[in-house]
Amino acid sequence: MTIHDLRVTRATKALLRPVRNDAHRFGTLNTELLAKRLVIFTPNGDEVDRLMSRARRDIDGLTSNDVIHRVMSFNPDSFWAIARRERFNARAPSGDGFVAFLMLNDAGVQRLIEGTLDTKNPDLAYLAAQNEKPAGIYIWAVHARGLMVGGVPLAFEKIWTPLCRDADVYARAVTEDGERFLGELGFERGASYKGLVTSRLHMYRRSPEPLEDVPLYDRYRGRSGSGEQAVTVTVARTIEDFMRATSIRSAVYVCEQECPYEEEFDGNDFSASHLLGYVGDEPVGSLRIRYFADFAKVERLAVRREFRNRGVASHLVKAAIELCQTKGYRRIYAHSQKRYVSFWERFSFRTLEGGREFVFSDFDYVEVALETTPHPKAISIGIDPYIMIRPEGRWHVPGILERSAIRPVTRPSANQRQLERARA
Repeated sequence: MTIHDLRVTRATKALLRPVRNDAHRFGTLNTELLAKRLVIFTPNGDEVDRLMSRARRDIDGLTSNDVIHRVMSFNPDSFWAIARRERFNARAPSGDGFVAFLMLNDAGVQRLIEGTLDTKNPDLAYLAAQNEKPAGIYIWAVHARGLMVGGVPLAFEKIWTPLCRDADVYARAVTEDGERFLGELGFERGASYKGLVTSRLHMYRRSPEPLEDVPLYDRYRGRSGSGEQAVTVTVARTIEDFMRATSIRSAVYVCEQECPYEEEFDGNDFSASHLLGYVGDEPVGSLRIRYFADFAKVERLAVRREFRNRGVASHLVKAAIELCQTKGYRRIYAHSQKRYVSFWERFSFRTLEGGREFVFSDFDYVEVALETTPHPKAISIGIDPYIMIRPEGRWHVPGILERSAIRPVTRPSANQRQLERARA
């Protein structure tokens, strides 16, 4: 995406209605006043050539006019010109700015995320026709100066029609002003589609993420976001999450199984990951994972008594296995109470050959282990560094540090120390 003129950002910001959730500002643009002063229209071939010629004075690297015409012939909704209403003449329409989109089909979005889509000369096989529902929309280019910036929201209204409104919107900012503009609209740095992720693009999500694309360990979506009675799992990331896990374990192990407190809370909780299982919005189960050099240990599986007929334990174990595979582990180890060995066997755990039977906290245990393979997209050295620093279990979603990358490099503390040394 290419955007010229910082006033795009300022004008758009002024047009936003107050909303409680800043992440949805893109869909709250007020265009009523703009429509009294500006119009947008589909230009003819000569007018496209004139608009592109003007844009090239400000923006390097724009695609050729022939490509624009070819894409517009396939889908006329790809290019919108902006004009002042008082100067607009339908007999000879002339614009002063434009907004261009690539309406992508499923294969086109996948190639965009993978970085293999030639956006300067897109193959029509990856585009959706005018009467087809796009799988995603790429903001191809924007050129608007002065008053024309107000026409950008008018053009965006064209991708809020019933045919397009569920398609996620993608953009690539090639200027600092473009970065600011996308941030004002609520775009997030980083994009995803059907399990593919990239940090090269920005994304505005308008469709719910398909459940099959979400890891088992990150399917709880907060209050009323997971279905009234759905069983979901999430990684504990806050102290409140951790307190939920300790409350569940206290109910199950300390109260039900009469485990002494100091034996249940054994000093390992802050060197582990914790999973929480939910039924609807109620936290009902937990599980702990600790990590060693060549294996991960699954332990402290607990489900509240009144929810044990909902399959919560199975959801937690499956999520734990997937989390360990995503971390690259090939072996997962557990201690099973002897009465529950058959439960672990459902997930292909086997009693450890040469393992021991032992007792702790008044129950008898055996060692079980699962031999597995890492996830195809396991976290490892060499992946995109932004993925590595995302929150635990959220490697498939762009994180806050990617959004911070919009800011320029200033090294505030280092520069301050240099200044202080210079003064000394």
